[in-house]
Amino acid sequence: MISANNITLAYGKRVLFDEVNINFTKGNCYGIIGANGAGKSTFIKILSGQIEPNKGRVDITPGERMAVLNQNQFAFDEHSVLHTVMMGHNEMWKVMHERDAIYAKEDFTEADGIKAGELEEKFGEMGGYTAESDAATLLSELGVKDELHNLLMKDVAANIKVRVLLAQALFGNPDILLLDEPTNNLDVETIGWLENFLADYENIVLVVSHDRHFLDAVCTHVADVDKNKIKVYTGNYTFWYESSQLAARQATDKNKKMEEKKKDLLEFIARFSANASKSKQATSRKKALDKLVFEDITPSNRKYPGIIFKQEREVGNEILKVDNLSKTLEGKTLFSKVRFDVQKGDKIAFVSRDPLALTTFFEIINGKTTADGGTYEWGTTITKAYLPNDNTEYFATSSYNLMDWLRQYVPPTTKDVDEDFLRGFLGKMLFSGEEIMKKTNVLSGGEKVRCMISKMMLQNPNTLILDEPTNHLDLESITAFNDSMIAYSGIVLLTTHDHQFMQTVANRIIELTPNGIIDKLMTYDEYLEDERVKASREELYS
Repeated sequence: MISANNITLAYGKRVLFDEVNINFTKGNCYGIIGANGAGKSTFIKILSGQIEPNKGRVDITPGERMAVLNQNQFAFDEHSVLHTVMMGHNEMWKVMHERDAIYAKEDFTEADGIKAGELEEKFGEMGGYTAESDAATLLSELGVKDELHNLLMKDVAANIKVRVLLAQALFGNPDILLLDEPTNNLDVETIGWLENFLADYENIVLVVSHDRHFLDAVCTHVADVDKNKIKVYTGNYTFWYESSQLAARQATDKNKKMEEKKKDLLEFIARFSANASKSKQATSRKKALDKLVFEDITPSNRKYPGIIFKQEREVGNEILKVDNLSKTLEGKTLFSKVRFDVQKGDKIAFVSRDPLALTTFFEIINGKTTADGGTYEWGTTITKAYLPNDNTEYFATSSYNLMDWLRQYVPPTTKDVDEDFLRGFLGKMLFSGEEIMKKTNVLSGGEKVRCMISKMMLQNPNTLILDEPTNHLDLESITAFNDSMIAYSGIVLLTTHDHQFMQTVANRIIELTPNGIIDKLMTYDEYLEDERVKASREELYS
C-alpha cells in the first residue's frame, strides 16, 4: 500500500494541495484526473519523492518497490537500450555491479568470496539471472526491435526512447507503478498492448492520462484532483463522468423524490457493473462496482466548455475532390496516389504511420503548403474552419488581449459585434471576467486551443478540419469537444491520437501511405480489426 498523509503543498499564494489524505491499495489501478494545472503530475512527483511537500508524508508498505515512468529522454544517453530497461530495478542493478566489481578484483580474498556469494543469492532472488532476457522480451513486446537492444540510447529515435523508458518502468514487476502520460507517442498497437498489460497487473498502478479510452480500459478507480483535495471514486473515467452528470441533474430536480433518485442511480450502477464484466479489467472492476453504494455517487464541480458549431448554410453536392495528390519531404515519400471524394454526412478520420504525413496533407488542402503533384478542389458552398496542430502563427502578435484577438476573426457578414457578443464566445470556452483582458503571449497551450475553438465557432462553418484537436486540452474540454463533434451535422475531417474521439465521431477512415490510400466506410474499431485492412496496410507500407 502507498498512502499520502496530510499532504500540503503551496507555491507562494497558490495552494495545490491542502491536507490531502488518501490510500492506494494492491490490485487497483487509479486514474489521476483533474483540470490542467490542478497538480496531477505534481502529486505523482510527491509520491515518488521527487518533490518534498510543505507538510505531510508519504508512507509505503515496508519491502515494496516503486517504479516511475521517467520523463527525461536524455537521462540514459550513455547506456545501452537493454541496460536502460534493467536499471528500472535499481536495487538489482546495484547488486549486479557490486558483485561484478568483486569478481574483477585481482586480489580476490576469502571474504570477497563470501560477499560475492551473498550478492549472488540476492541477485537470484530479484530475478537477476533472467533479467536480460526479461528486458529483451519486454522491449520486443513494446515494438523495439532486437537490433536496437545493444545500441546506446543517444543513438535511437525519440519515439523509441519513449518505449524504452516505459519498459524500464514496467520491468521487474514493481509493487507500485507510477505512470505520467504513458501513451504519449505510442502507436495504437502498442497502446493496446499496454492496456492488456495493466489490465492483468496485480499490484498498484497510478496513471495520469488524457486518453479516455485508455483510462476506461485500465482503471478500477478514479482519483479526482479538485479544489486542493483528492477524492477517490470507484469505476473508470466514463463511469465517473456519467455518474457525476446524473447526480448533478438529480440535484437540480426538486420534483423527484429521494427514493426515485436512489432507484435511478442504483440502476445506473447495475448497468455499468454488467458492462464491466465484459471489459479487460473484468474481475477487479466488477467487484469494485458491486461494492458501490448510493451515497458514493456525487455531482462533479467541474466546468465544461460550451462548444457549439452552427452552420450558416448546409454543404452542397460538391464538397472536396482530391485527385492523385502526392508529397515528398527530404527524399521521403509522405503519401502518394491520394484520390477520394467527400460525400454529404462524411466524418472522416485520417490515419497514417507517419504523423507528419497527416499534418502535411491538412496543410495542403488548407492552402498552407503545396503538393508535389495532383489536385484538390473545394465546392463553392463550403465554409471551412481549420484547427492546425501548430497554432503559433495565430498568436504571433503579443499586444492583443483575448477580446481584441477574437475580434479580428469576426466574419464581415456578422453584424452587431459588441463586447457582449465577443464575451459570449469567450465565455463558452470558460474565459470570464477579467480573463478576457489577458494578453495572448501569456496563454497556456490549452488556453490557446480554446481561443482557436472560439475563433472557429465564430465562422459558422459547414466543414471542420481538425489536426490533433485534443492536444493541450484537459479531459473536460476533450469530452465537450468530442460530444460537440458527435452532434455536429456538417463535414468533419480529422486526425487524432484520442481513440475515443476517433471511434465516436468518424464514420469513414482514410489511411495515407507512401504507396496509396486505404478508404473504408466503417468505424475506427472496425478498421483496426478488419483483416483485409491489415493485409492492405502491410502491402502499402512495404
